[in-house]
Amino acid sequence: MAVKELNAWLFKFDREIGIRSSVILFGNTNDIVLNRKANGKYQPFLDVVADALRDKGYETLVKWDRVDGIDYAFSDDIPEEASCSSQPAGDEYDMGFGDDELSRSNGSRPDYKSPDEFFPYLLQTLADGAKKTAFILDYSDYIFGNANSLSEKERNYLATLGKSLQNGQSYNMLSSSFEDIGNLVVIVTHNNATIPPALYIGNPLVSTINIPLPGRSEREAFVQANKSNLLVKENLSAESGTAFDDLIDALDGYSLKEIAQIMKLSRQVGEVMSFGKLINLYKYGEKVSPWEELSHDKLETITERLGERVKGQDQAIAKVKDVIIRAYTGFSGLQHSAKQKKPKGTLFFVGPTGVGKTELAKALAEFVFGDESACIRFDMSEYNHEHSDQRLVGAPPGYVGYEAGGQLTNSIKEKPFCVLLFDEIEKAHGRILDKFLQILEDGRLTDGKGETVYFSEAIIIFTSNIGAADISADLKPAEARREFISAVRRHFVEELGRPELLNRIGDNIVAFNFIEDPEVFSKIAKGKFKSVEDFVKERYEATLKFENEREAFLAIAKKAGKQNGGRGLLNVIESAIINPLAEFIFERDGMLTNRTIEIKLENEDHLLFDLELK
Repeated sequence: MAVKELNAWLFKFDREIGIRSSVILFGNTNDIVLNRKANGKYQPFLDVVADALRDKGYETLVKWDRVDGIDYAFSDDIPEEASCSSQPAGDEYDMGFGDDELSRSNGSRPDYKSPDEFFPYLLQTLADGAKKTAFILDYSDYIFGNANSLSEKERNYLATLGKSLQNGQSYNMLSSSFEDIGNLVVIVTHNNATIPPALYIGNPLVSTINIPLPGRSEREAFVQANKSNLLVKENLSAESGTAFDDLIDALDGYSLKEIAQIMKLSRQVGEVMSFGKLINLYKYGEKVSPWEELSHDKLETITERLGERVKGQDQAIAKVKDVIIRAYTGFSGLQHSAKQKKPKGTLFFVGPTGVGKTELAKALAEFVFGDESACIRFDMSEYNHEHSDQRLVGAPPGYVGYEAGGQLTNSIKEKPFCVLLFDEIEKAHGRILDKFLQILEDGRLTDGKGETVYFSEAIIIFTSNIGAADISADLKPAEARREFISAVRRHFVEELGRPELLNRIGDNIVAFNFIEDPEVFSKIAKGKFKSVEDFVKERYEATLKFENEREAFLAIAKKAGKQNGGRGLLNVIESAIINPLAEFIFERDGMLTNRTIEIKLENEDHLLFDLELK
């Protein structure tokens, strides 16, 4: 494989250092890199940059950062201490220093740790006509503050740096000899947003080069060269078929240094595991994914388990079952990409209010992940402003709240194995939908701090009441479901003009039924009333008992009305049972211990309470 395919940015760097006064290197600058000058060895990024500069003819390299100052071990022949007598003495922003004021290391050699010391030295060195000198400014993320509110000192640094670049430029532009090429300042930063744009935008002296994460060919070459250090169950030989290719795809988004750490981890865990488990252990700190703990026998009970909590929605439960089985068998998203980076499942719940959409999401979280709290809910009515996306992924650098990060990205970092529930998605601002496009397509998202978070172990569920106000509860269930699905399509295609989000969801729009059957309402009411029974037992040490439970709950169900669904039913339970029960208990406080409160249906809509005799 050609080296040029592996380090494309290095060839651009080699070209730019011959014509510019400064090159800003940003991105994956903390990685290791294949060094074409060192017989194919992998070396730290800065060492490779230094070899490229020496190969171009730079005789003096001056590496500096504000922690250690000038690194005298990095290069010999560093220019002598610059005379700073031309700098005016004065106030606290004065950048001139006498010889006795400079910080020194090794007894007599100044290290210029402070930018106040270093930038005048840089300016003076280049103004004095130094030849073939390259300054490398490392950890440059920490030199300047917010570009929109630079301090007076920081503006002085920027002005000094700009003037230094002018001093280092060669103006014999038509010469083809490197002898006429000027000096160079290489600025190394993780995020180029930390460098004031005034330095490089519209400035022909400065070039910016993004150092990307390693591409597929780079990952393949690195793993191939170090395969003996990776202990996994799969056979990674050339004859193994797709196992090696699957591994390289699974390492997409990792730096070479991280891949080396994964290899090291494989030799420390005490067992040989699949590379999928190994990567999960590295990424999430967990050996076993809840998805792997799912069993065939457990999945066979999913319909019954979900049906215990969600009544009257058999078709919705069947659709959820299909999605979970796809994820369990490894077929989720396979038609899009073999990398399988997409979320485990994507569902769009639509239907009348109070029919169990949110309840089904919670029940699914409990079934798959063993805990209802694994359902992380976002009320999208809170994200109805244009810039609400900053609350989800975090504010950009320099803005208020940047340090806190985003609510969504923080949640998925804390609980990567979860159900993400975006409730009432139609109320979110259209700009928010752009974030979901990336999540559903790539299974990852970059937050305001530049960190990538992954959604590949999560289930994404959207809920919506689109069409609920217009679709009649008198329609047949199949017809009502078609109307709801059509309403969703109209909303995204015609009203929002965003068919691409609908395409990401695909055939996973799940329409919920109106609840019509009084028996279903009765079952829901009975389930909700269980918490009331438990509370009375715990608080008052009394027992609730219906004279005729079925008739009582059927009477409550008839009062609810199918248009309002389960939430309407809860309102009826409050007015018909909880309010009179609370008054009954209040009047008999102190008399209830170890007693039974009997609930009788007096007529179709009125309940009576009485204490059984001891």
